[in-house]
This record gives sequence, C-alpha cells and structure tokens, in this order.
Amino acid sequence: MLLIRGLEDRLEVLLKQGHLVGSVYRSLGQEATAVGSAFALGPGDWLAPSIRDMGALFVRGLDVRDMLRQYTARGTSLCAGKDNITHFTVPELGLLGPVSPLGTQLCVLNGVALAFKQRRQPNVCMTYQGDGASRTGASHEGFALAAALGLPIVVWLEHNRWAFGTRSSRQSAVGDWLDAAAMYGVPAESVDGNDVVAVHGASRTAVDRARAGGGMTILVAETYRMHGHAQHDAQKYVPAEELEEWRHRDPIDRCEAALREMGEAEAELAAIRSSVAGELDGAIDDVLSEPAPEAEDARTRVYASAELDAPVPWTRGPVPGYGGMAPHVRLGA
Repeated sequence: MLLIRGLEDRLEVLLKQGHLVGSVYRSLGQEATAVGSAFALGPGDWLAPSIRDMGALFVRGLDVRDMLRQYTARGTSLCAGKDNITHFTVPELGLLGPVSPLGTQLCVLNGVALAFKQRRQPNVCMTYQGDGASRTGASHEGFALAAALGLPIVVWLEHNRWAFGTRSSRQSAVGDWLDAAAMYGVPAESVDGNDVVAVHGASRTAVDRARAGGGMTILVAETYRMHGHAQHDAQKYVPAEELEEWRHRDPIDRCEAALREMGEAEAELAAIRSSVAGELDGAIDDVLSEPAPEAEDARTRVYASAELDAPVPWTRGPVPGYGGMAPHVRLGA
C-alpha cells in the first residue's frame, strides 16, 4: 500500500514537471481493496484491474519501473509507448489489461475463466469495477454470463461513492449494492474496503470457493475515492466534511495502527517506508534515463506480428460493396 501511494505521489510531481503523457488516476484511499484482494490469488490465477488497482499489479509481481514506463510512454514500456497507465496485458503474470469502455474487462476475463473451467484447471480470475463501470450494459452481461456458467471468478465492486462527478445514488435506485449483486443468483458479501485484513479474508473465502468449483462471488468494498477522477479533476463537487470523514478511515493509517497493536515497533514501520522511498527513487532515475519511442516504431506491435510488413488482419481488409477500400476509408469519404 505504501508503494502504490508513494508512486502516485511522485507521479503527481512528474506530471507537473512535464514527464508524463496523459493524466494521473489516483487510488488514494482505496489501496487496501486492491492489495488485500490480490494477495488471495495464487500461481496461474488471472487478474484484470481497473484504473485504481495498481496495487494489485504490484502484488502479482509487476515491477514498478514498468508502471513508470507506461506513464512516461517510454519506448521500453510494455506498450512501446503506444498506450499508458494499466492498459497492458502480461500473460506470464496473469494480468489482463482493461480497455477504456467501462465494464468490459469482466466480459473478456470471463473467457479466461471459461477456459480454466473447460480445461479443468484449478485456477481463478479476479477483477474490479467501480461505481460507473458496474452500471453499464457490458458489466451486466458479464455478470449474467459468469453466473449462468458458474465461472471461477471473483468480482470486487469498489463502491467509492463516485462515478467521475456523479454520485452513485444518482445513477442507481439501489441503496445497498448487495441487493444489486443478489439478482445474479450468486453469493455476495459487503466488506470494509479500507480494512486490508478484512478484504483479504473475504477474498480468500471467495477464491477458495471458486477454485473448488463453486462459481462466481461478488464482493462489495465500501470505500471512498479521496481524489478526483483524475489529476485534472479538482472534485469541487465533493463536500469538504465528507472528505474529512473518510480521511479518518485511511487504509494505511489503519493498517499501521493494527501493526503497532500486534507488536510491530515504530522503527520497523519507518524502515518499510524508507525501503519503499528508496525503491521509488531508484526506479524514477532509471526510467527517466530511458529513451522515448522511435518514430518508425509507431507502426510496429499494432497487430500480432511486430514486423512493419505484417499482413493486415481481415478486419482491416477490403469489404465487398465498398469499392475495394477499407470500411473506415469509405465512411470517411
């Protein structure tokens, strides 16, 4: 949790210095949900994050340098500078990157979970959706399919109270998100999303159930988005007293307090903070020294083949009735 918060603090500075391409989407206040849940997964499991779940990626083994390369659009990045933030897939780590249309990663991850079930592999999938994504048509289709087929998947609904600048209560008549989850006919549980231990416990139960053939579980994380939708959003629509209320529920502060009660000395906690700071400082120095993409690389790694003269997929080829031109050319004429 310290790693993701420290990284995002530094990303804000890097953005102001002009090093980033795009904006910063913070998970401030939601770190416990991503971190606690991902620790419940095992080898061979797959995870599909949302934009506020970078902590889960680090739990699964992603190097912090890879995330920095994404944000700075380095030629060495997982997307070779063609996309940023969490929009990448790393099969060897079981990471399936999201796409911009909200709610769609559940539909794609269902395919991974279906493959696990058909092959009788004891592996599990996990994904996350926020207030906005969980109210899309794609999301409902994904839930319905996973429930009907009994897929080994755990879905976290991160109820952080906001979908961009719209309150959850203004886009749904459902007050308790468990009521919405129940309509799919699968087990559902509400969890304090700012309590990393509670999140991990609920995740372990749901993952074990899915691994044993029990199908999908929906978990609702009661949490709060402590920053705007992105760095450009000053969240003036959020009452100050509401932010202050949730600031007292900070997941990192709560975790540190719990560790102290368990006997962890202040010196040990300080050592962890120092170690994280050193890792981040070194990673930033390394990545900022790496090159931007070469112009001629813009056409590579767009299709399955990395070659410049790679065959064009049939979906981009001539279409009968359009004079031999690709459909996008004809429509733009």
